[in-house]
Amino acid sequence: MLFNLLAPLGGDIVGLGLFRFLTFRTGGAVITAMALSFLLGPALIRWLRSKQANGQPIRADGPARHLVEKRGTPTMGGILILLSFGIATLLWADLRNAYVWAALIVTLGFGFVGFLDDYLKVTRASHKGVPGKIKLSVEILIAVVATLWIVSEMRGPLSLALAVPFFKDVLIQLGWFFIPFAVVVMVGASNAVNLTDGLDGLATVPVLIAASSYALIAYLAGNAIFANYLQINYVSGAGELAVFCGALVGAGLGFLWFNAPPAMVFMGDTGSLSMGGALGAVSVITKHELVLLVIGGLFVLETVSVVVQVLSFRLTGRRVFRMAPLHHHYEQKGWKEPTIVIRFWIIAVILALIGLSTLKLR
Repeated sequence: MLFNLLAPLGGDIVGLGLFRFLTFRTGGAVITAMALSFLLGPALIRWLRSKQANGQPIRADGPARHLVEKRGTPTMGGILILLSFGIATLLWADLRNAYVWAALIVTLGFGFVGFLDDYLKVTRASHKGVPGKIKLSVEILIAVVATLWIVSEMRGPLSLALAVPFFKDVLIQLGWFFIPFAVVVMVGASNAVNLTDGLDGLATVPVLIAASSYALIAYLAGNAIFANYLQINYVSGAGELAVFCGALVGAGLGFLWFNAPPAMVFMGDTGSLSMGGALGAVSVITKHELVLLVIGGLFVLETVSVVVQVLSFRLTGRRVFRMAPLHHHYEQKGWKEPTIVIRFWIIAVILALIGLSTLKLR
């Protein structure tokens, strides 16, 4: 909004020309979202506590210490993320950019699905919320709408193609099979972050790391000069997603202030589904879907641990891990929560650096 209102006046009023620069507006989005989180957080947490007498329902089949240490902590803190992120994005992004709106549809749509899931869990005092098939169906529908919009806006050879990391000229034309592929990326990323969100701050920081990485990728992919130098695919208009990712980073940092151990509030599905969906949408638009497997590798590991655990138990009756997802396995081995969280953060940083290296290794 500020870009659309003030950038055209940059030639007449000193200082307003700054609003033309993506880097300035990305920084503004980070600071705005973070400030809004700090400002709105205490009041929102008090309101959530007043509405959730017993806090987030704790699974009886989870780690035993959670029944004691995490009982009574309110959930649905993702509302704070979505509010601060949404306002910051609308303030600082170019509202004429279709990619921003497509990414917002995925983020807010998935957030709404998560909100309904959290609401049912709290009101029923049960860990069972929206039935899985219904939740997945709505997510797929939202992702299909967003993908069709992205494809129609992008057009050309890139629109239905899959770019392969490390190879500068390799584009796999998937045709209309690209649509289900993109849907899998968005829905998969969303639910992978959701599975990772099991300890205080565990999912938040890796999402911030991934969002920061994709802010850089979006900036470079949306700049013809940098894209040509790095020999990555140039996506006209994708640079505006740097502002989108910046707002996500700022909102996540503000939320982390209240989510740091011991957490005052949990993000719930409201936050995890929306943040994961945002990463998936940005990866599709910037044509770096496969790189998300590396940058978001921690989320992949957590998801794979669940899949392996389920398949092993159904086929052999034995469990590979003491408990899944993977972070619970280390809890059961006696690792302290801060140890698990910080070590997983370190893994996320390493994977992000590896993922970013693909920008130059061509």
